[in-house]
Amino acid sequence: MGTDRAGRSRGGAVLVAALTVDSVGNGLFMPLSLVYFLHLTDVPLALLGVLLSAATVLTLPVPLWAGALADRVGALPVVVAAQLLQAAGYLAYAWVRGPVGVFVAAALVAVGVRFFWSAVFTAVADYADGSPGTWTRDTWYAVSNGARTAGLAVGGLVTGVVVADGRAGTYRAVAYAAAACFALAGVLIAACVRTPAAADRSAGPRRGGYAALARDRAFLALIGLNTVFALTSMMLGLALPTVMLTDARGPAWLTSAILAGNAFLVALLSAPVGTRLPRHRRTRAITLAAALWTAWGLAMATVGPGRLGTVAALLATATLLFTVAEVVHAPASAALAAAAAPVAARGRYLAAFQYSFALASLVAPAFFATLYEVDSAAPWLALALLNAAGAAGVLALERHLPPGALREQPAVGRRAAADAGAGTR
Repeated sequence: MGTDRAGRSRGGAVLVAALTVDSVGNGLFMPLSLVYFLHLTDVPLALLGVLLSAATVLTLPVPLWAGALADRVGALPVVVAAQLLQAAGYLAYAWVRGPVGVFVAAALVAVGVRFFWSAVFTAVADYADGSPGTWTRDTWYAVSNGARTAGLAVGGLVTGVVVADGRAGTYRAVAYAAAACFALAGVLIAACVRTPAAADRSAGPRRGGYAALARDRAFLALIGLNTVFALTSMMLGLALPTVMLTDARGPAWLTSAILAGNAFLVALLSAPVGTRLPRHRRTRAITLAAALWTAWGLAMATVGPGRLGTVAALLATATLLFTVAEVVHAPASAALAAAAAPVAARGRYLAAFQYSFALASLVAPAFFATLYEVDSAAPWLALALLNAAGAAGVLALERHLPPGALREQPAVGRRAAADAGAGTR
């Protein structure tokens, strides 16, 4: 499943559609995380927090397994299995009653999520390698990012409307709908999407892998730098509600409007930005994103009480900086990591790259809360400083990365060059 012996990829539109449907499922349940179990079970809040955290910690080794599987059998089968695992988890959500059921259901979903994120970037890179069009990996990553963001937004909006009545049956309906989204996404990819077969995949574990990655200082540095950017990318949704309540003292609807505007712009801008990114070095694109995030952090540090129009204008301008940085960073960083990885071990390299996001998600709440207790501007100034240092770090790392990883020619050009080379041998 998932490979095409002819060396061409098929089903790109279906792949993007499936990733959108997958994200609708995530968006449906994201606003309900704790509320769902509080509403439908008798498990106390404190225990729920422990159970959900334990389920997440359980997934930390998953990228290591997912990357090895992606190199052995291909990334698409791993993505499909991850989506079906999440579907099973959400079906279980509709039936849980006690602590054990909550943990098992949450663990199924969490493991599925981690497998998905550990393999999906390899799947997109594999597809781009045999893409019949002129899009580069950067463009495929950008379009996929926009599609996923649109799906998250749609799912979140639907849930906000549907659960307003608060009935238990409606909550369960959301769980069933999320399960259906993941199952449909998995079936679509399994049935319609094909990527080139990697002839040397079976040799991958002997030629490279985690041992080689542990010696690849440039790639490890890339993971470290990306942890800073991943941490930054999580801060808008994590911190904005608190800032609005305690600093700006504005209405709750303004938070929702800003977050919705961010999602809309990411979905709208991802494709056009993605088609232009290949003109520039990926490292320079990431540096630009870091500079924009630095400016965003400095702007957020100035937020305080004031007239609603002034506060709204400041937050909207700052969020625009954040959004452009997000739209540029997401595809450029993923494409850089994919291009810097050896083909035979790309699954493992990109799975390891996902640890930057896993670490950031663990650190982000404590990072914000601890610094915010010191001063309301402290987390934003710290983020600005980290991003400025990150930009300098990426520029310094540039000379240590493979030259071919910095910029990529379109897929058609890559295939033509490969065919020409084959004809001369």
